[in-house]
Amino acid sequence: MSGLFALLDDVAALVRLTAASLDDIAGAAGRAGVKAAGVVVDDAAVTPRYVQGLEPKRELSIIGRIAKGSLRNKLLFILPAALLLSQFAPWLLTPILMLGGAYLCYEGAEKIWELLSGHHPSPEETQESKETDPAAHEKTVVSGAVRTDFILSAEIMVIALNEVASEGIWSRAAILLVVAVAITILVYGVVALIVKMDDVGLVLAKRDSAPVAGLGRGLVRAMPIVLSVLSTVGIAAMLWVGGHILLVGIDELGFHPLYDAVHHVEVLVHDATGALGGFLGWLTNTVFSAILGAVVGAVIVAVLHLLPKRTAGAAHA
Repeated sequence: MSGLFALLDDVAALVRLTAASLDDIAGAAGRAGVKAAGVVVDDAAVTPRYVQGLEPKRELSIIGRIAKGSLRNKLLFILPAALLLSQFAPWLLTPILMLGGAYLCYEGAEKIWELLSGHHPSPEETQESKETDPAAHEKTVVSGAVRTDFILSAEIMVIALNEVASEGIWSRAAILLVVAVAITILVYGVVALIVKMDDVGLVLAKRDSAPVAGLGRGLVRAMPIVLSVLSTVGIAAMLWVGGHILLVGIDELGFHPLYDAVHHVEVLVHDATGALGGFLGWLTNTVFSAILGAVVGAVIVAVLHLLPKRTAGAAHA
């Protein structure tokens, strides 16, 4: 009998230890998620633009497919790669992340170039593409969204990894797993809510209560504006996040003047603006990061658009 009680004590101790470990993992995952909150906001801002113009009945399906692709990115590719690199070649994380940052800068600058130059598909062409082969059009939308999400997800996971770098490899794996699942649910839950808000408005607009119906009509009128603003925010977010990745990466690789200059201006603004110092200091860093992202993105866009012309000219000559 005493042996049984001893065994039960051991089991109870093991359960307490497991619960404590789970609490530690949850706490660390929470701290890591907070550190990555800025990129989470960017991810939520970027995604809704991919479902603009699609049939309302297909919006949730598209978001679901993008969310699955995002989770696949995080769990099958980014998490194992980040763990292996952090364990055996941590010096490679920054250059790889900077390549992703440069891609985000390119995507943001390319969207701006399309808007300014008019070299983007017209609504008629886009509609024709959707009507001719809707399945292929949806596949293109999803693949583009998942590709951009890969970079944002990598940034989220690396930020989270840096926050828990002192943990053992299995603890890091568990924490990153929690972060990956929780952030994917959060981001795409918010995105689904945003893009279906007009449908909610239509339902409310049919209610007998005048205030509720008025709220519904207001939602219907507001959502096209909200989606348009989010689309613009998404482009700005790509430049900001990409530029910030490059700014921090350049500093970590040993070239400090650029980061030091931005940080110095950020501190000056913070100290000079009192109660608003925290926000305005952050905004200062964000603006400089976006400017760097726009410059780098513009250079990449210029090179990619000039090279085909030069190649074609040389072939013709």
